[in-house]
Amino acid sequence: MGKSTGFKEYSRQLRKERPIGERIKDYKEIYESFSGNDIKLQAARCMNCGTPFCNWACPLGNLSPDFNNMVYNGHLRKAYKRLILTSIFPEFTGRLCPALCEGSCTLGVNRQPVSVRDIELYIIEKAYEKGWVTPHIPSIRTGKKVAIIGSGPSGLAAAAFLNMLGHFVTVFERSDEVGGLLRYGIPDFKLEKHIIDRRISLMEQEGIIFRTGEYIGKNRSIFDISDKYDALLLAGGSTVPRDLNIEGRELEGVYFAVDYLTQQNRKNAGKSIASNEISAKGKTVVIIGGGDTGSDCIGTAVRQGAKKVYQYEIMPKPPEVRDETMPWPDFPKTLKTTSSHEEGCIRKWCISAKKIIGEGGKVKSVISKDVSWEKDANGMTMKEIQGSEFEQQADMIILCMGFLHCEHESIADRLNLQFDAKGNIKTDENYMASIDGMFAAGDMRTGQSLVVRAISDGINAAKCIDKYLMK
Repeated sequence: MGKSTGFKEYSRQLRKERPIGERIKDYKEIYESFSGNDIKLQAARCMNCGTPFCNWACPLGNLSPDFNNMVYNGHLRKAYKRLILTSIFPEFTGRLCPALCEGSCTLGVNRQPVSVRDIELYIIEKAYEKGWVTPHIPSIRTGKKVAIIGSGPSGLAAAAFLNMLGHFVTVFERSDEVGGLLRYGIPDFKLEKHIIDRRISLMEQEGIIFRTGEYIGKNRSIFDISDKYDALLLAGGSTVPRDLNIEGRELEGVYFAVDYLTQQNRKNAGKSIASNEISAKGKTVVIIGGGDTGSDCIGTAVRQGAKKVYQYEIMPKPPEVRDETMPWPDFPKTLKTTSSHEEGCIRKWCISAKKIIGEGGKVKSVISKDVSWEKDANGMTMKEIQGSEFEQQADMIILCMGFLHCEHESIADRLNLQFDAKGNIKTDENYMASIDGMFAAGDMRTGQSLVVRAISDGINAAKCIDKYLMK
């Protein structure tokens, strides 16, 4: 390993963020680039621990110690080749992954972990810059045709893998552009869309066909698709948002996060929007939901010029450091303060929204209660605290409470597919749904999860589809 004492000599550093006053004026990526020397010192911190739990924690199985060592020794092209053996879209995971590998880094037992995600991103961006990322066109084709419905992380990963194996792949996307969640669900300040376009261009050169504006089950029959292909993969994501069924939900000014973020991404791309504009400019905004999507809405609202932003989370505030409930090498579920939180937000935990008050058909305020959580035989039980009710003035409320399951009526119900207990498409150990030759992957199969897990699921499904096609 490069420098055996590096973890003692160098402290952990992450990419620097652009100043808040500067970055909230646009939707560009918030980070500045690492210098070559800075990234080399970060790679030097990898301690050759013998049993790399970072590899165990990564859904893709990335061998981080290998490419860390190569970066430290200045072998960037070798590091790139090592990285892409396991990571199919490192330019996405290097920006969006919560770095599960870092949570299990051996150095993290009593020090700050290695900056694996930043090193990964540095490698792939240098590879693009130097022209090492080129299309890999299969030399032999199998003659088998696969249709993939959905061009989000899992659909794209499956498409790339199946095409690499020589199958003909066509990806159907209901939106006007490829990318799914990556395109319209994630703000530009986390993932600028030219990053997606760059990868899609490579995939097209490799022979993958993308068909946009094809809402299978709505404007085109699923049976028309299934009859023309040897296998079909459902990768449409988990798209039914969890609603808040309280009085006043129907008032103007209450929106789902997915609608809010999608509209802003379309505006950033200079595209038309189908509905009335959703803007936080000059408004007091209450965001209900404390996850990453809520954070994305905070950053968007701040950039739109919100007067004040509140974020309510029903769960307790996480601890700031790892404790006995999250032993290493499990990923520590500690308090996460994102760049959006730093830009301006009032965060509150153990809050349950009970009623939305309106005036003239529009949102005026939200009434909430404090809650407490107690451990019992069933896990955790929530109790409302009597006398804790309070009212918060609000002009706009954004619901960021996750997704229930995939859409049923457009495809699944028409095919009489089986669902699991949570409403996701039920598959066997080979990722096959209840119809022969039809498979499912990503959030459509597992429920809402991480981008990196969706990518991993798409690759695993592709392997099963290949086995099915080649008997």
